[in-house]
Amino acid sequence: MFDSAFVSSLLIIITINIVLSGDNAVVIAIACRKLAPQQRKRAILWGTFLAVIVRVIATVLAVYLLKIPFLYLVGGAVLLWISYNLLREEDEDSQIESSEDMVQAVKTIVVADVMMGLDNVLAIAGAANGNIVLIVLGLIISVPLMVFGSQLILKAMERFNWLVYLGSAVLAWAAANMITNEEIIADWLSQYRGMEAVIKIVLVALVLFLGYWQRSHHDQAHAE
Repeated sequence: MFDSAFVSSLLIIITINIVLSGDNAVVIAIACRKLAPQQRKRAILWGTFLAVIVRVIATVLAVYLLKIPFLYLVGGAVLLWISYNLLREEDEDSQIESSEDMVQAVKTIVVADVMMGLDNVLAIAGAANGNIVLIVLGLIISVPLMVFGSQLILKAMERFNWLVYLGSAVLAWAAANMITNEEIIADWLSQYRGMEAVIKIVLVALVLFLGYWQRSHHDQAHAE
């Protein structure tokens, strides 16, 4: 089992997970930032656990996923909405300590991970050559690193509020990257030099502008 080929493939999968899961740590941090401290750990653990289960299944079914039309386009659109939604200020009447908010945070983590993990899933499926043991082991080893990273980002966001915008921009960029990687869109963009970068910048700027406008409107309404 642990011959040189197996170990080298495992190291490749772990590297892929670490490199491509940076955005996922940001998702976890932003989704859980409004929860009470004791609920954060539970939301992070449950969200990460469920996301890993879904990702293992998706990786095993990667060949079939590739046949779904407009998969990247739909996934990118969903991720754009998530990146904007994470910037929104909720009404103060909602109790962040309620179980519903923790469930919502877990849902956000899982959905965003599924949308963002398409590249990850396909890359791991290729590196593992269908070896499910490799896929599971790679995730088990790399997931604690992702959870630890999200905890660090959470602490940084508590000190620097502007990091929420930076995190949302990272997610929006990942969403824009997915959209421009959709085969039909990518073929069209190949005809226009520099258009891909323009579209990505516009989408990120739009998410940040709408998020900033909504938060400003929320603050102004409560000030009145």
